[in-house]
Amino acid sequence: MKKYFIATLLMSYALVSNAQLAEDALRYSQSFYQGTARSMGAGGAFGAIGADFSAASTNPAGLGLFRTYDMTFTPEVFSRKAASTYNGNNSEDFSTVFDLSNLGYVMTKPVKNGMGWKYTQFAIGMNRLNNYNSTVNIQGTNYKNTKLDVYMNQADYVPYYNLYNVDPFYLDPAWAVYLLDTVPGYDDFYNVPVPNGDGAYQRQMTTSKGSTNEWLMSFAANYNDKFFLGATLGLPYIRFNRKTYYSESFTSDNVPDFNSWSVTENLVTTGWGINLKLGAIYKPADWVRMGLAFHTPSYYWNMTDDWNTETTATYGGVTIVPESPAPTGNYSYRFYTPLRTIGSVAFFINQMGFVSAEYEYADYSSARFGFTDDDTNPVNDEIRDAYRATNNLKFGTEWRLGMVSLRGGYGFSSSPYAGNLNDGKRTSFSGGIGYKKDVFALDFAYVYSVMSEDYYLYYYNADLYTNAVKNKYTTQQFALTFRFNF
Repeated sequence: MKKYFIATLLMSYALVSNAQLAEDALRYSQSFYQGTARSMGAGGAFGAIGADFSAASTNPAGLGLFRTYDMTFTPEVFSRKAASTYNGNNSEDFSTVFDLSNLGYVMTKPVKNGMGWKYTQFAIGMNRLNNYNSTVNIQGTNYKNTKLDVYMNQADYVPYYNLYNVDPFYLDPAWAVYLLDTVPGYDDFYNVPVPNGDGAYQRQMTTSKGSTNEWLMSFAANYNDKFFLGATLGLPYIRFNRKTYYSESFTSDNVPDFNSWSVTENLVTTGWGINLKLGAIYKPADWVRMGLAFHTPSYYWNMTDDWNTETTATYGGVTIVPESPAPTGNYSYRFYTPLRTIGSVAFFINQMGFVSAEYEYADYSSARFGFTDDDTNPVNDEIRDAYRATNNLKFGTEWRLGMVSLRGGYGFSSSPYAGNLNDGKRTSFSGGIGYKKDVFALDFAYVYSVMSEDYYLYYYNADLYTNAVKNKYTTQQFALTFRFNF
């Protein structure tokens, strides 16, 4: 089954503008740090601020500013709207989930006679790095071609009796429900039941669920209240489920008996990774702090995909399915994310508040898959060609009014796509409020993010593809952190 699965993955590679596996590489490489509501409310620009558990996943040196034990717990509501425009047809859909953004515990120990070392900290817990929940509904009429034309081109030169061995997920089921038929006199050339130009009403509904949560252990130290050093051993866990329903329906008089067909794809991806984060903060004066952090690539040593498809066709109002269902593919592989570098600075105004800024650099073209002992494969070539380095900026502020704190933030991520083939820029605005009394603190954050992209239902070659779908994603997050110091 392994050879079937990888062959089909590489076949899917040709169906979209940025190959499916390259798209997966970008998804699992990007980090939109969530963590605590305090950090989220200030735009996530906490690299030089510290004394917050979210620092463990960005700049672990920030843990060195803790003077007490600290516990945090952050539930959140995550909502995403996807608005799509395809061939003049507009559609939108929503997805809302309740989840956990952060769970953390920091232990602080004073250092006696430490030759300038004042405190050490040890932290364990979890920060959410990315949320994959969305529902995207695309629909419109295509008069140029249909996805069956892609199937026909892929099947040509493959005898019908060998379709299962080449592709048991798409081509063989299509043959089984008469979506592919051989040209008379040939056993390896095919026709489809739809003449070109008749128009197909195409619809694709994609429902995605899951997240990347980073479980971590961190160690930090405070030297003379001037230098703060930290390290995090991260264990990110990916859990991604996607169901894609694609259908085409026809009303042309040229095909009176053929009504529609559909294919449903189900994908479940899981995997554990490991990484190391190193950070430092320097405080030359009470009013300024500067931070620097390096994140090694995350190495996912046991990524696993479970994959299956279901194909149907409707003729004269009667729906048929293959006599034998398509097999389930299972494949294990390795994955490596890019290196990250984060620089930050914060300015403090007496004891009233701060203004902070953060810059992050990540080159997504360096992500890669490892399918065999030789990591050289067309997918990694596609990743190098499709993506580029990004520059991510974050700005945040916090102001204290007695026991209440007010926060705001702004973030911008440049497009990860090379050659301006796509958009992919992300802009976010955030705000928050906090209340602290004695050992208890309660923080609330709201984050609003917008990202647009071009998407293709399929892109087989320069002559066989759909027009671009214009997708716009609007995300809203509502986070509430319960924090205890003792």
